[in-house]
Amino acid sequence: MSDKIPWKTVESGPRDYREALHPVVQKNYGAWKSHVIPKPGVLKHTAFSGDVLYTVRAGTPRQDSVDLIRKICDIADKYADGYLRFTMRNNVELMTADESNVEPMIRALEAIGLPVGGIGPCITNMAHTQGWLHCDIPATDASGVVKSVMDNLYEYFTNWRLPAKVRLSTSCCAINCGGQTDIAIIVKHTRPPRVNHEILATTCELPKVVARCPVAAIRPTVVNGRPSLLVDPAKCMYCGACFGACPVMEISHPEHSKIGVWVGGKNSNARSKPAMGCLVAQNLPNNPPRWPEVNAVVRRILEVYAGEGKPWERIGEWIDRVGWKHFFAATGLEFEKDMIDNYRNARTTFNQSAHIRF
Repeated sequence: MSDKIPWKTVESGPRDYREALHPVVQKNYGAWKSHVIPKPGVLKHTAFSGDVLYTVRAGTPRQDSVDLIRKICDIADKYADGYLRFTMRNNVELMTADESNVEPMIRALEAIGLPVGGIGPCITNMAHTQGWLHCDIPATDASGVVKSVMDNLYEYFTNWRLPAKVRLSTSCCAINCGGQTDIAIIVKHTRPPRVNHEILATTCELPKVVARCPVAAIRPTVVNGRPSLLVDPAKCMYCGACFGACPVMEISHPEHSKIGVWVGGKNSNARSKPAMGCLVAQNLPNNPPRWPEVNAVVRRILEVYAGEGKPWERIGEWIDRVGWKHFFAATGLEFEKDMIDNYRNARTTFNQSAHIRF
């Protein structure tokens, strides 16, 4: 046998994104004249060269099976020159330069159960965390919450019934990897982690657990002659970060881990600066598989916003205009004094950070 290796080592990492761009996009990259939204879920981009590209967006479950992806690829091969992309909000977008392919593409996507929409003054598909499937600190199933909420708000995805776009997210833990959105559904633990001192030192690396706490609420101690950890309840903000480093620091509980709803978050700087969401509903039951209490709150907020918001006015901008007192009165939600952010063991706002300035 030859001593030569018959293959060549290739550096790992993502391929160049330009290889996956539709030819019309490659040709007119950075040279687009305008875009319009002819109907929900459809974009029409026009380049300075005169080329036109249509994009059809459909929502997917995110936890997509191989069979579903094969069906989507078959539609892309037939109507979109074989090109598609997945967005960060778990939508799939298929592109074509032929306008006659748009309607057949929409019918084909709907035939396999994927609703077309999410573009324009409507809700987007939800950004969410991993939940029970992958995350190491979940207190709920983010994917399940998304499924139930999007089923309940289906018509707001496929039709234009809102003053402006509404971004939704859900997070399976209080750390909120889902980010700041118009309406965010986030787990809210209501008590510090429970520490099993008998097995802590033999199960977890104590320095790692101490370092994992973002507010220095955990410190070393000795219990019954064994090295252990102590949680300061005055500092603990019940985030659950320690559980990821040490499963003995158990914080999730079927009764004491609740769900809260935040509103008014915003990442963009269009028309107004970015904003953090504010808590408007708390202690909602973590009630799988359909989370009816969470669905009722989210739908109530959307219905009031749809009736009172002005064109192009995001939810946070609508609340700034009408005031929080009117918001709670109109939605029927109960304001509780502990919804006020008065926590002082961490930075008060992101504006105190050296790298984020609004």
